[in-house]
This record gives sequence, C-alpha cells and structure tokens, in this order.
Amino acid sequence: MGHLSTHVLDTMNGCPAAGMHVQLQRLDGAQATTLKTFVLNADGRNDAGALLDAQTMAAGRYRLLFSVAPYFRALGVKLPEPAFIDDVPIDFGIADVGARYHVPLLVSPWAYSTYRGS
Repeated sequence: MGHLSTHVLDTMNGCPAAGMHVQLQRLDGAQATTLKTFVLNADGRNDAGALLDAQTMAAGRYRLLFSVAPYFRALGVKLPEPAFIDDVPIDFGIADVGARYHVPLLVSPWAYSTYRGS
C-alpha cells in the first residue's frame, strides 16, 4: 500500500526535531497548494501517521517545507539574522502511487541532508 511519511532528526542536539512545523504542498508548475500543516511529535514524526495514504496518494510533484530556523530559535539557539538556513523545501516526485515514499531530514542550523528512505 502506498504512503508518504517523513521523520526529522536534529543533528545539532542528537534528537528528534519535536515541535518543528512542517507543510506538505502539491506542486503544479510554479503554484504550490498546501495540503496539510502539522507539528512533529516527540519522535520527530507526524502524529497522524502517513501524510498521504493509499486513498490520497496521487502521482505528481510535491514539497515538504520544514521550518528550521523557528525550531532552533525556540530551543534558544542564537542564530544570525537572517538565519543561514531558514525554511528547508524538499521537492520530490511521486511516480508510483502503490509505493512507499519516506522523506527523512537530518538538520542543524548550518547543514541538512535528505534521501528517499524506506
């Protein structure tokens, strides 16, 4: 069964990014439509589970938008203004609606990385 999920790890503090705000958007050319907004739980995941499930998966272009600078500022991290990394957009495609798409983010105030997880 196809689904989309995410998981964010705070590599500065060595823990899940609990409390980070995230948006899931559907991309249509230059237009981005927000499908859902959520806050990561204590495990750095969405409390409601899959962001898209078998009924809502559709082929196309998507974006996960992670609010990184506000997350670190809320933890008391002194960041420059403007922050080196503010929001992190990860644009990706879903081609196979029956597949699992997991988009993890490893992030600090100075660097981030992602990959297609399992």
